[in-house]
Amino acid sequence: MAKKVKKKIRKSFDAGKVYIEAGWNNTIVTLTDPEGNVLGWSTPGRNGFKGARQKTPYAGQVSAEQVAEVAQAYGIKDVDVYVRGMGAARDQTIRGLMNGGLGIKSIASISRVPHGGCRPKKVRKV
Repeated sequence: MAKKVKKKIRKSFDAGKVYIEAGWNNTIVTLTDPEGNVLGWSTPGRNGFKGARQKTPYAGQVSAEQVAEVAQAYGIKDVDVYVRGMGAARDQTIRGLMNGGLGIKSIASISRVPHGGCRPKKVRKV
């Protein structure tokens, strides 16, 4: 079995952004630099969760802790968190970032909000 070689990281950042997409069936956690370039990401499937266990809050927390390790390798200590979606792992994923050693500067919800929809059809006259 080959040895795993850790990738050398040349860039260093003071702060970053974390995007959490909490869907009904999965949770995707993405780490970016302040400009928005992706530095790392994680999902429950990447951490060994399969099927119905992917949507659990614990699976989201494990994914967030893995992203926190990547952030510390880049020297990131504080992050802004942007949450999209209404999944079950929404809150626990943010706690996973804090457990991983990251400071949370701000939390913003960027979920889509329904606004009333399209104009209904006219009443049918018989």
